[in-house]
Amino acid sequence: MAQFFCNDWHMTNSQSASHASVMIAFRCENVRSFRHPLELSMLSTGLADRTAVREVVWRSGGRSLGVLPVAGLFGANASGKSNVLEAMDDMRALVLSSFRFGSPTGPIPRWPFRLDPDSIKAPSEYEIELILEGVRHQYGFQIDDHHVFAEWAYRWPRGRASLIFRRDGDEVELGAFEKGRGRAALGLLRPNALFLSTAASANHPLLLPLYEWFRRNLLLATTDTREARQSFTAKLLENEQAHASVLALLRAADIGITGVRQRPIDPQVRDRMELALRVLRGDEGDPGDLEHPSQIGDHDFQFTHRGSGSNVELEPQDESLGTLVWFGLVGPVLDSLAMGSVFLADELDASLHPSLVAQLIRLYQSPTTNPRRAQLIFNSHDTTILGDASGNRLIGRDQIWFTEKKNDGSTRLYPLSDLDPRKAEAVGRRYLSGRYGALPLLAPDEFDAAVEQFVGLEA
Repeated sequence: MAQFFCNDWHMTNSQSASHASVMIAFRCENVRSFRHPLELSMLSTGLADRTAVREVVWRSGGRSLGVLPVAGLFGANASGKSNVLEAMDDMRALVLSSFRFGSPTGPIPRWPFRLDPDSIKAPSEYEIELILEGVRHQYGFQIDDHHVFAEWAYRWPRGRASLIFRRDGDEVELGAFEKGRGRAALGLLRPNALFLSTAASANHPLLLPLYEWFRRNLLLATTDTREARQSFTAKLLENEQAHASVLALLRAADIGITGVRQRPIDPQVRDRMELALRVLRGDEGDPGDLEHPSQIGDHDFQFTHRGSGSNVELEPQDESLGTLVWFGLVGPVLDSLAMGSVFLADELDASLHPSLVAQLIRLYQSPTTNPRRAQLIFNSHDTTILGDASGNRLIGRDQIWFTEKKNDGSTRLYPLSDLDPRKAEAVGRRYLSGRYGALPLLAPDEFDAAVEQFVGLEA
């Protein structure tokens, strides 16, 4: 999970969108359940809902690219939906922690496909394409448990690929620009550290912005970080401009909240909160280092509800799970929309009404509420997102992706657009009928037999 608090939020909110930074594609191989190459593309296709497409300039004097603001992942339980998001978060963590927190002789944290002995020994590969300040960039690396085998970075300032650097083991070829800063970084480079992380620490002018993109993007929201995200939303209330927006989203959700009050808390709890926020935005350690995430933000705010005679304040533990889930999303979503960053949401529909999920997706789809081209990538089981019998849907046909578990236990990711759906196709109904795959293979008689066996033993 990434940066959830911006000290200069009001400055970020006034930034121009003319040089937006957006993600074009993410690729990986031999990562988590992805034994074979995976690619998630955010480029629009001929099937796109044109009102959702963002035209983004990618080089000086060049034509723009159509980029999508939202991608939704659907599939059976344990099919690998969450692993798509986790893989992106893994890449971010490796970039941010490789030089600053890595041991000079220690292992590289990675997550290869573990259901095949050969894959465990084989390297893992990550690559991302993005438009950064109006210029297309490509960055990737290949690692095993102890070495960086390969690493590369290119940019397209005028339409042709320009090398920033290319690494083959311990050998690094530098591009034509800023060779002095590149050579300075070479003196610090370790076999188990990424050159991007190392060069960013030396303030390399072409690589520092790329490194900073990872700090501000690929914000992963999971159940494990819900309390930290609630603390972030509460922290955002300290900003006068953000305060009104947070309360407006809470009230708009029709969950009965009329206000949120922060209160003085124990200094040790405050220290834990500040540590959590530093860890989550990549300034210190790793999210897995948080020993007691449930203690981060349980007692630093109270919710106000309108009672029969006067307002009533309730503790967080007295609220519904849905209220706390929404509160933990409001701050990060506002931050993402203001920053124009990529937000990853695991199980977006968990404990939220479908109408509320629809409104959150709409905030990203609409250029009015998302002028800085922020992107939302989520997974869900909510088929109402896919559309009704009339063909009405929240996201376009090229924004829908499916995950399916193969016979060897690995995950296959594929887009709905590959199946050439019609414009008015009832995607939700057809998905549930198995027309697109990505459904669990369930046998009712096996469920019945399991229960009957237990009941018979108990009798």
